[in-house]
Amino acid sequence: MIATAQNKLLKFLKDELLLPKDSIDLALRHEAQDSGPLPIILWQYGLISLDQLSKIYDWQETA
Repeated sequence: MIATAQNKLLKFLKDELLLPKDSIDLALRHEAQDSGPLPIILWQYGLISLDQLSKIYDWQETA
């Protein structure tokens, strides 16, 4: 179930926010060592804006 949720999030990041695959891959590599949620890691590394972070959390509430 967790894998399905993550797959949906990855699809949203690619299809809706148009994030480059390299940015997503970088965040995924750091997700385990930083032990934080993927959207926060994307934001911490400057890969998404605060507005995009908000859109992710809005999307997650409705998904």
